[in-house]
Amino acid sequence: MAARPHGGLSDASAAAAAAAAAEEGKRPPFGTRVLDNADSLFHYNAWDNVEWSREQEAAARKKVQENSAKLVPPEKKADYEVNAHEYWNGFYKIHENRFFKDRHWLFTEFPELAPRPTAKTPESLVPEAGGGETLRASGSCGDAFGLPVSDSRASRADGIAQKLSHLKMSADDFPGASATYRILEVGCGVGNTVFPILQTNNDPGLFVYCCDFSTTAVDLVQANSEYDPSRCFAFVHDLCDEHKSYPMPEGSLDIIILVFVLSAVDPDKMQNAITRLSCLLKPGGRILLRDYGRYDMAQLRFKTGRCLSENFYVRGDGTRVYFFTQDELHGLFSSAGLEKVQNVVDSRLQVNRGRQLTMYRIWIQCRYRKPLPSSPS
Repeated sequence: MAARPHGGLSDASAAAAAAAAAEEGKRPPFGTRVLDNADSLFHYNAWDNVEWSREQEAAARKKVQENSAKLVPPEKKADYEVNAHEYWNGFYKIHENRFFKDRHWLFTEFPELAPRPTAKTPESLVPEAGGGETLRASGSCGDAFGLPVSDSRASRADGIAQKLSHLKMSADDFPGASATYRILEVGCGVGNTVFPILQTNNDPGLFVYCCDFSTTAVDLVQANSEYDPSRCFAFVHDLCDEHKSYPMPEGSLDIIILVFVLSAVDPDKMQNAITRLSCLLKPGGRILLRDYGRYDMAQLRFKTGRCLSENFYVRGDGTRVYFFTQDELHGLFSSAGLEKVQNVVDSRLQVNRGRQLTMYRIWIQCRYRKPLPSSPS
């Protein structure tokens, strides 16, 4: 097996990145562990950029055709859409904070999340034009701003909601207004991304927003002993509800994180969701995404009758998942006016050394940037 040319690291740069990460005690970025000798297969738990044979690709296409032959009935498909939040509530009630591990690897894959050299906003992430001028409310492209679940924060949430009812808000009328670096995670679950950021990044100017449309998930975030309202604001939010606003103005965010979140959205609603998110970014701000790629093991394992539409499936617990191509994601981001910084496939061979089993995983990692304003001629 050899490295597949997905636009990842060259052999030399991969080796250098792996050595640097090892020296700093960090997890090596993907693309640095290449299987070039079949006898070494079970030496590690995973191998990067694994090339598929033509036979494997043909078998994957055939499997997808088979498990997509029978679609979920229209009435059931509508139920999974209308009651999506309830299915995710059920998921988190069962698993609470035991299902996902904290994502410390994000600091290696997305250096934008790591502590900055200084507390000042980097030049590539410039502040809003005009500095202290009035910012436009996010209602025109924002999504649902829901009240936090905790009763102890209800009064503060009510006050914020009243301020958001106006078409304009001043720069000090929202949580984190005094911050110099603002991060939003959409689809935060129980905080496996948010809390590592808060623990690792001690920048005094940092403020982290996190939202999920599962009230159970947000309740678990707020109940976590690491939750600090002075540095973080968790709220209930539906990515696909275009009639409600975020609790921050347009043009106020430096980073938006989407980790295995967009795949849970109806494909017909993805473009509007990404376009509204792009409105929240400062010029130079970035969206960071990691999600499921086409022919991932999870897609091939679906049984007939679980397909909602092409490459879109429903799991046994009622939660849904879509499997992307690089071109599809590029189309979504570029149509929202964002520029590509990174769009690569993470094609891995995961190994269960104890049981001598192999599993092929395919994920896509993207970083897209909001253009900087053009300099006057």
